[in-house]
Amino acid sequence: MKWRPHPWHGIEPGKMPPTYVTAYIEITSFDGIKYEIDKSNGYLRVDRPQATSALPPCLYGFIPQTYCGEKVAALSPNTAKGDGDPLDICVLSERPITKSDVLVPCRVIGGLRMIDKGEADDKIISVLENDPYWESTKDLDDLPVILRSRIEHYFLTYKLRPTGENPVNIDSFYNRKAAEQVISAAIEDYSKKFSDGVEVK
Repeated sequence: MKWRPHPWHGIEPGKMPPTYVTAYIEITSFDGIKYEIDKSNGYLRVDRPQATSALPPCLYGFIPQTYCGEKVAALSPNTAKGDGDPLDICVLSERPITKSDVLVPCRVIGGLRMIDKGEADDKIISVLENDPYWESTKDLDDLPVILRSRIEHYFLTYKLRPTGENPVNIDSFYNRKAAEQVISAAIEDYSKKFSDGVEVK
């Protein structure tokens, strides 16, 4: 391949989705800046400084070739539509991974149903594949409560501003089976929205 593939459109969603997926990492646990993929060129760009002192509790990015559209929204009862972005994913790793703009193989264990300005903005929760520390973690209930609390707190506060209402609310956590349904829906939404990397109007 002559050129670097676009992280959203040019990378497969994983070796065995919806259970084993690939995460493209935008933010690490050490980032006080919110980085986000530039959808037009595939490079990371600075979105904003984090407004609070909370750092991400895990790696954070998205699953390539996914899209939060109608099918994802249909799984989120309190939303009318998806947020129009690739499906977000959190990846837990025992050893620190300090670099973003990397691909991480991971195993899905659950998810967080988040609503941002009335739109479905789910966060899939996963563990680093073949990480011995997380080997016995198969579903969300196996995750320590403190980690679930940190993940929830981070997403409840990562868009806070000194003034104004919080645009984000957490609907619920869900288990691995539900998370796999969301991933499958996001892959279907992507297939409907794009053809050969070109947006279908």
